Amino acid sequence: MLDIQKIRADFPILSQTVNGKPLVYFDNGATSQKPQVVIDAEVKYYQEINANIHRGVHTLSQLATDAYEVSRGKVKDHINAKFAHEVLFTSGTTHGINLVSNGFASILKPGDEVVVSSLEHHSNIVPWQMLCERTGAVLRVIPIDQNGELILSEFDALLSEKTKIVTVNHISNALGVINPIKYIIEKAHAVGAAVLIDGAQAVPHLKPDVQDLDCDFYAFSGHKMCGPTGTGILYGKEEWLNKLPPYQGGGEMIKEVTFEKTTYADLPHKFEAGTPNIAGGIVLGTAIDYLNEVGFENIQKYEEELLEHATKRLSEIEGIRIYGNTKNKASVVSFNIDGIHPYDVGSIIDKLGIAVRTGHHCAQPIMNFFCIPGTIRASFSFYNTKQEIDQMVDAVKKAQTMLS
Repeated sequence: MLDIQKIRADFPILSQTVNGKPLVYFDNGATSQKPQVVIDAEVKYYQEINANIHRGVHTLSQLATDAYEVSRGKVKDHINAKFAHEVLFTSGTTHGINLVSNGFASILKPGDEVVVSSLEHHSNIVPWQMLCERTGAVLRVIPIDQNGELILSEFDALLSEKTKIVTVNHISNALGVINPIKYIIEKAHAVGAAVLIDGAQAVPHLKPDVQDLDCDFYAFSGHKMCGPTGTGILYGKEEWLNKLPPYQGGGEMIKEVTFEKTTYADLPHKFEAGTPNIAGGIVLGTAIDYLNEVGFENIQKYEEELLEHATKRLSEIEGIRIYGNTKNKASVVSFNIDGIHPYDVGSIIDKLGIAVRTGHHCAQPIMNFFCIPGTIRASFSFYNTKQEIDQMVDAVKKAQTMLS
């Protein structure tokens, strides 16, 4: 069992007030809050070992390099990658997806097909549209049903020898739906297609095992899992990373440079041009340590309780509609109230100290499917409480009364 009050004490921001009310933070799908140990680790880096990595023989450079590579090893173990050089540091999920889509420009031919799903964040739609425009490839889309679940029979029908890559999220940021990615990966591989999984919304709630999943790429962000902003990871199978060309040119990613020809560094440095977010990469390892200390089994079980409680309490409100009604779901409730714009509800409950996200959540195709302008999204983390959910429900009821 989690000691929630002890955990909450680890997060200094949770003790503050907003608009004169105790903060209730339910925008974890956008970014998570940071425990003191993560904040301290960032300060410690700049106070004690700030130096560039991989390039200096002096002591501080060696200390920084060692800490950075130790963090890479922590990520490798956390996601069960086969090799540390399959773990690339990025600025976030968007960076990782763009790295892969850019690389596939050298692989795709006119008429080849890229498959995405209707549940994707814009970051896993737009780069593939841009790729198709550059290469003449065709974008295919897996549809969803009224529950927000992918229609797998339609996915099966989309696959063919023309399919070169399938890219879907592990968990929908807008609805919280957990996709059957293992099935998708197996089916895609059966026709010779690569698979990229957008894990941005998954890594705060579970530990992905990339070898068990057998995905070719897995991208995620550090800031959604208690780590610093501007950090992320792209996992890629060694064979695929060797096949793709570099994403950017510059320092660190080269073996030898002449004006006649440049040869590239071995993995992972081939894809890590320039000075990275060194502090962020190191502190991402600290965040992973913290989450593993709390325990992902504990996190999952507790967040399931939060989701169940929130769904039950919100369902008591007359005129409410919850989107993403499925058993396989993360701790996200996306909802609307009949006749009331989600922005108006969000604005009113903010005055009561409650932070939720309103709008299309960078997932406009989902909103178009349901014929709505957006939703009110409450996304929970292991440091939230049922009491806070009750406060949110009371606030939503108050907003409904004011706006009706």
